[in-house]
Amino acid sequence: MFKGKIAVVTGGANGIGKCIAGEFQKCSAQVAVIDKAPGDHFVGDLADKSVLENFAKHVIERYGHVDYLVNNALPIMRGIDECSYGEFQYALSVGVTAPFYLAKLYAPWFNEGGAIINISSSRDRMSQPQTESYTAAKGGIAALTHALAVSFAGKVRVNSISPGWIDTSFKSYEGPDAVQQPVHRVGNPLDIANMVLFLCSDKAGFITGENICIDGGMTRQMIYHGDHGWKLETE
Repeated sequence: MFKGKIAVVTGGANGIGKCIAGEFQKCSAQVAVIDKAPGDHFVGDLADKSVLENFAKHVIERYGHVDYLVNNALPIMRGIDECSYGEFQYALSVGVTAPFYLAKLYAPWFNEGGAIINISSSRDRMSQPQTESYTAAKGGIAALTHALAVSFAGKVRVNSISPGWIDTSFKSYEGPDAVQQPVHRVGNPLDIANMVLFLCSDKAGFITGENICIDGGMTRQMIYHGDHGWKLETE
């Protein structure tokens, strides 16, 4: 389905990003990965403007165009009690600025039918304490998605995915960890990779500017103290 296509995946050395890159390769796409972890991919920090420019140049010189850009790299998670100004800015640089700038750098090089997929998080709509830097970055990329979709109208479709609890080791859970989610299991990277490939395919040709939450239904489940054994314990 993706023979001859070029997919760019940020944060593609591990976890969800690695799975996305692998699924593209199984479908005969060529994949360019950037990650700060060492490996046989382009190594660099997405918070660095020159790294983004060098990576974009590297991809275009090697492949000549881009079909799909998957902005997957994780921002850091720090809370308001301990997060410094610099750490907060770093999270936004990785989670929002880098996806914007890569989209800008690749804009002239997208083939017709191109797609951008931004990986947000269900934390773009709900939070735990002490998660401000990560949550702000994920909320930012979700909003950036519909802005880019309008700016790229007619040329590139832009959508985002908001994963819930995804265990990147494919561990199987039982008991409360599983049944607290309406599908009665924890997610795995394939749940996200499958949607990425669908959104990049012609089957999703009428979908743009959309955010799709893949969380086993967890954000749709109302929880009240005393329901189904749930108990609120104040700290």
